Amino acid sequence: MDELIGNHMDYIKKKLLEKGEKERAVVKRLIGEFGEVVVESVNIDQILTGMKGMTSLLTVTSKLDPENGIRYRGHSIPDLQQKLPKITPEGEPLPEGLFYLMLLDEMPTREDTDYLSRDWYNRSHVPYHVIKVIEAMPITSKPMTQFSTGIISMATDSIFQKAHRAGLNKNDYWNTTYEDVMNLIARLPVIAAYIYRRSFKDGSFIEPDRDLDWAANFAHMMGYDSEEIYQLFRMYMCIHADHEGGNVSAHATHLVGTALSNPYYSYAAGMLGLAGPLHGYANQEVMYWISEMLKVIGNDIDEKVIREKIEAYVRKTISEGKVIPGYGHAVLRVTDPRFTAQQLFAEKNIKDDHLINIVNMLYEIVPPILKSLGKVKNPWPNVDAFSGALLHHYGITEYFFYTVMFGVSRALGVLAQLIWDRMYNLPLERPSSETLEWFKGKAGI
Repeated sequence: MDELIGNHMDYIKKKLLEKGEKERAVVKRLIGEFGEVVVESVNIDQILTGMKGMTSLLTVTSKLDPENGIRYRGHSIPDLQQKLPKITPEGEPLPEGLFYLMLLDEMPTREDTDYLSRDWYNRSHVPYHVIKVIEAMPITSKPMTQFSTGIISMATDSIFQKAHRAGLNKNDYWNTTYEDVMNLIARLPVIAAYIYRRSFKDGSFIEPDRDLDWAANFAHMMGYDSEEIYQLFRMYMCIHADHEGGNVSAHATHLVGTALSNPYYSYAAGMLGLAGPLHGYANQEVMYWISEMLKVIGNDIDEKVIREKIEAYVRKTISEGKVIPGYGHAVLRVTDPRFTAQQLFAEKNIKDDHLINIVNMLYEIVPPILKSLGKVKNPWPNVDAFSGALLHHYGITEYFFYTVMFGVSRALGVLAQLIWDRMYNLPLERPSSETLEWFKGKAGI
């Protein structure tokens, strides 16, 4: 049993246990002593329109502020770009540091990020059967289909699952969950990069480089090696890492995890949600929409003419009852700070790119049009409005792969939270539901 539980305690696990035992007691007290405290009332509109705005989850890794955007453990994206460790002072923060922060609520040192880089490299070996399972699928299978299948096929290695079957004290659930999470995060770039090479390149496998960090290794294994691309991947992995607990990928991971499914199953469920057009697939839809627009507006070099054509195309899209991909958000009421981070990256590193120029024009044109309609709560761009154009500039033009990249990043937040779910011993999530007749009765109709 000791071997299954993973009694070896590295310093990160020791910090996690020390913090976790204190917070576990707080959660237990909140349930036991304050369980009858009413937090907020719920109305029919909230229930029937996707539970938007209903506080119903405990999520410690991040919080989405409608007016300020995402905050990881209380820190904004601009704040983290200053405080998180980097390879070079002028570079982008390391995702290892963001994971450390989300896990421990403590700003990491460069030594901490180096430790995680080495640990994830040492854990990154993918079992051969996983590659065989992916290879058994048609090469025309969508990358997200291959990715989700590869994740599930790794569940044979779940340390948590083996320990639970052997009889595991619930206060130790976090321990083996931690081991599974660390193995999973370490392997994801390897699997994703292999799928990219298999689907879009020559199919050759590129080994990870022990001297590279987690995000840079992802780029390297995909076949892209330059310091600028490494910086792009570090930024991309950080800004997509988490978005509090209510988004589909985070909630699905959490929900399946409450059944004590192993982390591989839980995360795979989150990825199936991420693949939807209303979630992570949106970055692909942005690129398709812009591509179709460019076919219509042509290659006119006069900026005034281009703007007029873009505005006409935007209005036509809206008149047809369609949305403008990449604009609007269920929670945000300002420009997504993740959009701004990418825009600043482009300003710093890219001198002139037609597609990025178009994205910047859309930022100036779309919000005023949406505002004029008087129906849109948030006319501002979200993260998806810019990410595809950046990837396209660096030669990653395969739109179907963008959601896989999003998924690799999102693992950092949802899996850090899964460890805390197990640390808190959160119960099976099982909300009640009612019939339409019940709702009609409440409304008096």
